[in-house]
Parts: sequence; C-alpha cells; structure tokens
Amino acid sequence: MTPQERADKVKQLMYAHDTTAQNLGIEVLELQPGFARLQMRVAPQMTNGHGICHGGYMFILADTAFAYSCNSHNQRAVAAGAQIDFLAPVQCNELLFAEAREQHLAGRTGVYDVKVRRENGDLVALFRGKSATIKGQFFEEPAA
Repeated sequence: MTPQERADKVKQLMYAHDTTAQNLGIEVLELQPGFARLQMRVAPQMTNGHGICHGGYMFILADTAFAYSCNSHNQRAVAAGAQIDFLAPVQCNELLFAEAREQHLAGRTGVYDVKVRRENGDLVALFRGKSATIKGQFFEEPAA
C-alpha cells in the first residue's frame, strides 16, 4: 500500500465517524501523508454577537484539518496542545479553507501548522497543533 492509498483509506474511515465535521458541513477536499485541505461555509448559527464568525468555529475548522493531517499515516493521533491567532474577521456565508501541513514528526509527537484562508486567499487565522500518537490504527495493515 502506498502512503497516498493509506491516506485515502484513513480519510474515508475517519470521516465516516466524524460527526462534528459532518454536522458543521466541513468537507475534506484533500488528504495526503502529512497534509490536509478542508473547507467550511460559515452558517448564520456560527456568528457571534458582533455578527462575525465565532472564533471557536474557525478553531474547529483548523483543528479538524490538523486532525486529518496527523492521522493520515494510519497511526491514531490526538491533540496534545494547540493555539490559534485570529488575523481578520470572517462574515456569515464566507467559504473558508484550512490547509494543515506536518512540520515535524518523530517518535510519538508531531507538530502541524494550519493556515485558514478566505476563498480569495486572504489569511484569516494561523493555528499550530502538537499531536501525540495513541494506540491503534484506522485499519489493520500487514507488518512490514
């Protein structure tokens, strides 16, 4: 199995159980080993008292891209920590894209950077997540 075939299978199996992404309309557009690209449209119920997208929803989008990226190797991983910087307000009905890239992976720990952008490419948030692998895989693979 190639690394890309592995990532494709993880994407399918992971999304089938990802009710948060499904309920928020988050779509996984692309998954490669150590890389994920997702999109989400900001719905009216995602806005705050200022009439802009609540930062928590931008965090969820970025965190979800991070999750797919760090699980793309078929070794289950969870967040050990994350931070986000909000750079610009986002309006209702805007389409957001999150791209997560693996920066470092060694032992049980990984570091991933996520850029959240508008449809026109403007950067609206920067996220950094640290992953920790846990027991298990999404599917059994023969030993090498």
